[in-house]
Amino acid sequence: MVIAIASLLSFVVIGFLLFIRPKDLPPVEPLSPFRHLDERKASIYENLRDLQFEYRLGKMSDEDYQRSKTDLQKELAKVLEEVERVARQQPEPVLVKAKPGPAGSLAAGAFVCPHCKAKFPQSLKFCGECGKPMKARA
Repeated sequence: MVIAIASLLSFVVIGFLLFIRPKDLPPVEPLSPFRHLDERKASIYENLRDLQFEYRLGKMSDEDYQRSKTDLQKELAKVLEEVERVARQQPEPVLVKAKPGPAGSLAAGAFVCPHCKAKFPQSLKFCGECGKPMKARA
């Protein structure tokens, strides 16, 4: 009985896998060269906050706090340098302006991020959604 149920389940799974069409699958999220750097940067900032909290509670000496803080700041500087290096290698984004609405004023979402297509009512230096730089077309 168990073998029959396992066989039936195997046939259902194999049949399901054979009939999945590529267009039925969700689109693959593009890989961001900044993702791991952003995660590392956030981790370092969190560690700095935790370090300061521990110091204020009196769990660390001044010497240990300063040494740990300096080490984290050096690590953060390396990560930020890597972010800048990767940003220089990326093609320069172009900011797209939306057309004015019927009343003559710019509609909500007048500026669109060229990376994630997020819309904003005013020009921004960096995208509020993905954090990548936004530059206006010259």
